[in-house]
Amino acid sequence: MQETEPVAFPQDRTCPYHPPTAYDTLRAARPLTRIALFDGRPAWLVSGHATARALLADRRLSTDRTHPDFPAPTARFAAARNRRTALLGVDDPEHQTQRRMMIPAFTLKRATELRPRIQQVVDERLDAMIAQGPPADLVSAFALPVPSTVICALLGVPYADHDFFEGQSRRLLRGPTAADTIDARDQLEAYIGELIDRKQKQSDPGEGVLDELVHQRLRDGELDRQEVISLAVILLVAGHETTANMISLGTYTLLQHPDRLAELRADPALLPTAVEELMRMLSIADGLLRLATEDIEVAGTTIRKGDGVVFATSVINRDEDVYADPDTLDWHRPARHHVGFGFGIHQCLGQNLARAELEIALKTLVDRLPRLRLAAPADEIPFKPGDTIQGMLELPVTW
Repeated sequence: MQETEPVAFPQDRTCPYHPPTAYDTLRAARPLTRIALFDGRPAWLVSGHATARALLADRRLSTDRTHPDFPAPTARFAAARNRRTALLGVDDPEHQTQRRMMIPAFTLKRATELRPRIQQVVDERLDAMIAQGPPADLVSAFALPVPSTVICALLGVPYADHDFFEGQSRRLLRGPTAADTIDARDQLEAYIGELIDRKQKQSDPGEGVLDELVHQRLRDGELDRQEVISLAVILLVAGHETTANMISLGTYTLLQHPDRLAELRADPALLPTAVEELMRMLSIADGLLRLATEDIEVAGTTIRKGDGVVFATSVINRDEDVYADPDTLDWHRPARHHVGFGFGIHQCLGQNLARAELEIALKTLVDRLPRLRLAAPADEIPFKPGDTIQGMLELPVTW
């Protein structure tokens, strides 16, 4: 492998749906190269598709963020590293135990059953946006409230509190300081803790996932109170942030590709594959993190025990060995094997729900607003920095 100056990771995108131009070096160096994290610490960066899938399925890579050697991409991540994160930040067997408890709420069957409710939420939000009249900010009027409403209903969290937990989620994921991140986590945990206390006092449990955790898992001693809080926080935050960003950035991308949008309107049957292609193209969760617990031989290189490993999903999903002309949107390519939802035992638990929400939200949006267009120059619309989940900060539209 050629020795070059390590590329800094993460970096900001110059176009919201393309990887940072500085990552071109990483694409050229596939499948594995060295990067420098925010504090100068070196780490391995995985940029090849086959190598990524092999390593993401390798049990010798840990997701335990409390380990002192775990790679930290930002100062705020490093400051909160001693806080355990359910599902995403624990290894088997603990991870398997937690995931097994959650799987029934996120199966394909359950997502299919929820489609009429998702459609109702989408229609209500779109009705309100249309009634208010153009222009509108699609993020605040539609992209954010749709998944926020759905995850609240699924978990049994009052949507009336959405301003609070959405605001704390923003601080948690992209607060300006480490102190903001820690305080946001504290406030979210305190909020869920109070909600748990209220649910424990109810003789007639609700139907949400949190109700089941409280009235079965917590009551029977399978989980303690802090474990329930941690699970609820990660499901609440991930359950609305990721899908909201995909709706907003997906819409922006469609409006920037009018031929592909016209093709989608002409043939709605393309929508499921279009969602997969958008997941591949946008790669909003860029930079999955792992820690090697043993030496690993891969791609002619030895990853040493204690080395940090980072997966650049935006680069992996554009591997030319797998995707022809990878920088182009193509509704006809087989894109389902992208790593936009991760891969292996930590593959996104909510992917079935996310797919349903994205299909319904995007289809309804393009069907009901055939003249939808940007209400500001594309290059003036702000999007998120590279050290958080990618998406639009706002999306002014008219119709």
